[in-house]
Amino acid sequence: MAQQVCPFLSIDPTGQDLYGEISRIRAQGPAVEVELPGGVRAWWITGLELNKRLLAGPETSKDAYQHWPAWINGDISRTWPLAIWVSVRNMVTAYGSDHSRLRKPMAAAFTKRRVDALLPRVQEIVDRALDALESLPEGEVVDLRAAFAAPVPHEVVCELFGVPPGEDGPRAALYRIISRFFDTAISLEDAQANAVDLYGTLTAFLRYKREHPADDLTTALIAAHDEGSIGEQELMDNLILLLTAGFETTVNLIDNTVHSLLAHPDQLDLVRSGRATWEDALEESLRFEAPGAMSGLRYAVEDIEIEPGLTIPKGDPLVVSFAGAGRDPERHGPDAERFDVTRVTSRDHVSFGHGVHHCLGRPLAMTEATVALTSLFARFPRLALADPSRPPKRLRSIISTGHEELPVLLHGRDPGGGPRPEEAERTETEAGEAEAERTETEAGEAEAERTETEAGEAEAEVAEA
Repeated sequence: MAQQVCPFLSIDPTGQDLYGEISRIRAQGPAVEVELPGGVRAWWITGLELNKRLLAGPETSKDAYQHWPAWINGDISRTWPLAIWVSVRNMVTAYGSDHSRLRKPMAAAFTKRRVDALLPRVQEIVDRALDALESLPEGEVVDLRAAFAAPVPHEVVCELFGVPPGEDGPRAALYRIISRFFDTAISLEDAQANAVDLYGTLTAFLRYKREHPADDLTTALIAAHDEGSIGEQELMDNLILLLTAGFETTVNLIDNTVHSLLAHPDQLDLVRSGRATWEDALEESLRFEAPGAMSGLRYAVEDIEIEPGLTIPKGDPLVVSFAGAGRDPERHGPDAERFDVTRVTSRDHVSFGHGVHHCLGRPLAMTEATVALTSLFARFPRLALADPSRPPKRLRSIISTGHEELPVLLHGRDPGGGPRPEEAERTETEAGEAEAERTETEAGEAEAERTETEAGEAEAEVAEA
């Protein structure tokens, strides 16, 4: 009997082979039914033009309460590990007039004036982080994501929203919570605990901001609530959206761009020589390694004909794959899997959304990333990957595209490709100490064995006598 072939692909929740899976999906067609973590089935869309169509038009919605029958009827459990990506009520998940209503106060908050006013502060935050890096022992392997790519956007977004600093305050709690928010391999228990922690932290934070209003985005959103523009749950869920997306997207953009430039020294040379700009590098990074691989689920508002013979039925969920669109060979050519800062199509991506759903925070994210990259490479011109032969491990996520760690050497490697002399000296010292310890241990064991043997022989002689 022939083996039955499963009609859909099961997506690895850890995201460790995300682009390999996308290639396999793309080979099967423009829209392919897959199984998401938790057993939920959805259509996966990989092509750039089809992604744009589904993002811009009224054919799809992100409002599960209106357009996903399986959610409305309770067929999808509220305990699904990824349920928080569906259950929130914010401007991204809103549809039609609700989307316009919720987006308006957010757009007013993300004005060019506010972003421009933040620029000097962004530079101060970046410089302080670089000062901390510069104080580290030369030759030490540094996790650049943890020491630079993450703290800078976190501090910027917290200042933008007026989140007070302090080890025991909401700023530290949000850093911890958001780090787990994008983990799509998380257990049900941990996901639920993280959601409770998130809502509890934001409830306390909103209480604080109502008592301490200031010139920040949270105060502006509270004012919109008090004027009747948004409800209390919408206020909370929009904060979740803005704090998580405003942080994680920029972290990954910095992380991915640094990694791609260091992994492709010829591309970094193009930027340093002026043959390409830092903006070119960032746009190519957004195409090549979308900071958010997908934007959560969308739902077919009506039957959607993809091509003759292929229709997504009304009510079915689908995934708009930003990562797949960025490497679409039909748009970016047969070398779409290659990082190239001079690529003429680099800017044609959907990593910041498209149409009415384009990201309001794009100008701020690009400003932060530009300041971070130019300052980092100016301060550490010999910056290098700690081990170019070992790609850093990816985040455990099919939503967030970055690395768990980004190990680098701030002052580079020697011309032969090995570690810098000070690193080699330290390695040699450590090896010597380990060798000495091993020799001492072996000598001790040999001495103990000899003593035991001699004692045994003496005892035998006494017994014989």
